[in-house]
Amino acid sequence: METYTLDPLFAEITALRGVGPTLAKLMARALGGDRVIDLLFHLPETYIDRRERSLIRDALPGQTVTLEVDVISITLPETARQPTKVSVTDGSGFAELVFFRTFPQAKLRPGTRVLIGGKIDDRRQIAHPDHIAPAGQPEQFPGVEQVWPLTAGLFAWHLRKAMSDALHRIPAMPEWHDPALMKREGWPSFADALHVLQAPTTMPSPIIRRRLAYDELLAGQIAMGLMRRRSRERPGRPLTGDGHLRAQTLLAFGHDLTEPQREVLHEIDADLAAPRRMLRLLQGDVGSGKTLVAILAMLRAVEAGAQAAIMAPTEILARQHARTLARIAPVPSALLAGTVTGKERARVLEGFADGSIPIAIGTHALVQEGVAFRDLALAVIDEQHRFGVNQRLMLGAKGEQSDVLVMTATPIPRTMLLTQWGEMQVSRLSGKPAGRKPIKTTTHPLSTLGIVCDAVARAISRGANVYWVCPMVSESEQMDLAAVEARYASLSERFGPLLGLAHGRQDTNVREAAIADFAAGCTRLLIATTVIEVGVDVPSASVIVIEQAERFGLAQLHQLRGRVGRGEAESFCLLLYDDQLSETARKRLMLLRETEDGFRIADEDFRLRGGGDLLGTRQSGLPGWRLANPETDEGLLHMAGRDAEALLTRDPALESPRGQAILLLLRLFNRLDAFRTLHSG
Repeated sequence: METYTLDPLFAEITALRGVGPTLAKLMARALGGDRVIDLLFHLPETYIDRRERSLIRDALPGQTVTLEVDVISITLPETARQPTKVSVTDGSGFAELVFFRTFPQAKLRPGTRVLIGGKIDDRRQIAHPDHIAPAGQPEQFPGVEQVWPLTAGLFAWHLRKAMSDALHRIPAMPEWHDPALMKREGWPSFADALHVLQAPTTMPSPIIRRRLAYDELLAGQIAMGLMRRRSRERPGRPLTGDGHLRAQTLLAFGHDLTEPQREVLHEIDADLAAPRRMLRLLQGDVGSGKTLVAILAMLRAVEAGAQAAIMAPTEILARQHARTLARIAPVPSALLAGTVTGKERARVLEGFADGSIPIAIGTHALVQEGVAFRDLALAVIDEQHRFGVNQRLMLGAKGEQSDVLVMTATPIPRTMLLTQWGEMQVSRLSGKPAGRKPIKTTTHPLSTLGIVCDAVARAISRGANVYWVCPMVSESEQMDLAAVEARYASLSERFGPLLGLAHGRQDTNVREAAIADFAAGCTRLLIATTVIEVGVDVPSASVIVIEQAERFGLAQLHQLRGRVGRGEAESFCLLLYDDQLSETARKRLMLLRETEDGFRIADEDFRLRGGGDLLGTRQSGLPGWRLANPETDEGLLHMAGRDAEALLTRDPALESPRGQAILLLLRLFNRLDAFRTLHSG
């Protein structure tokens, strides 16, 4: 593979004519990188077609126009604060050019005819025209003009000049797409597509951008495919068992598995029994019973004579898992977290190391130095999006040939599965286990807060426990804390000793005690932040109020709603929203009211808002994509997935002519590491 041919594209932008250190810093800020390829991939947001000439009499206020006019007169300012005004006409009417700064006197002399481009207002004025050129020299006037995203101090002419040099640096490359696909889609070559978009002579067709979007998506799908193959080919060991521990656990649990649970467990068992390592994502909607599936998977490892561990992102959730295992699992288990110290910590560590404790539960404390296992065969990571990839790999590395099962209770949209979890095998656990009640969801403006408080009081009088979740005011924990404490103070006047408080800034023991008091019925109304989102199981809680619900992602609202509906009583979720609600926010809340299907909610929320907040973190769209938008290019994404799978089946080592060209594509989009990792050593 002649990767050296791409070196000019990976040179720093200071290699381009006219780009010095100061300009390079500004450009890097706008481009998101400091290489020539970063400039080439910085596509225009839109284009201005300046080829069509307008008449002054037909120009609409706010319209960007190109006028061919005669200069009539110039009115110079009497004071420094006044503008220079230039009167012009094209025979159909009169207009005025206004300059508050430098006045291009050489171009605008009375009696000359000029081409003017700019935005005209309702007074027939154009303030600081974008372009001025002699009418007899139209080549000096742009025909189709790019509108790039910029930053303070950076202007379009900076990019236009540098782009001209960058485009000339694109080397000759073989085509990596199938000829039949190119013909069917009407796509130009990679280089031609960049020339058309970055230095257009006519308005570019959307087809051109689709070509480059597909390049990026295909590179991503091939990289994911290579990572999947690496996962499948990693040596592992078969884990099988006779099922006696599972049978005892199900007897203690008291319910049969649902059909979806059986299907998912069958997929996991097939992976565990295979002579390769498992890397599987288990999606379980709120209340679908994924924790039971994980416990049964861990017991399979124990039946095989090995150990298993489950790592949770918070101690609350880890302790919830520990309580569940202690109640239904017939083998010893132990918790390791930051609050486990002294003799208890020493006992737990010794049990992990000598194998006398076959199941470990913990937080990130499990991956710390000094934590060793006799034979860790299965690592389960719960709510995996809250961990970094390195933490996930570190737990798996605690065993020689550990299988890895990652879980999330946040349904992931199909598009995100393809783009961000594509290296994993995926199991989807739908439905609810026996005994779970439907939850009635209603929406209420904040102006009805008093009515909602009355409803909460009635629910408490009927014996219900009630959650009251306060809004995420901002990314600042301090401001979130202020919001929850203010609500606690306002409700304490009415509910007094019935009130409890739980938030992330409390000492762990204090927060655990508050939740324990709530579960025991000592308090009946728990004012909380999103610390209750996972790991809190209170069957007597049948009402949840979520304040300023429009500030939360739908997936997180769905998670919070799942805190109720766990007992016998009819359950309710009340969403309080700001009276001045946007139409998009209204649609999102209506969707939550209509359905409890987390997978439908995730897909619809993705379409309404993009990738932001889908996993409870404040993101803006899908990170890492420059030319493609997986949200709107979903059809291309699926096409790229099929293309990548077919190619890697025929040519797994990418040795064919097309495979060698694909390696260039991978390097262009910084995906070559996936190939090197698969084929190293």
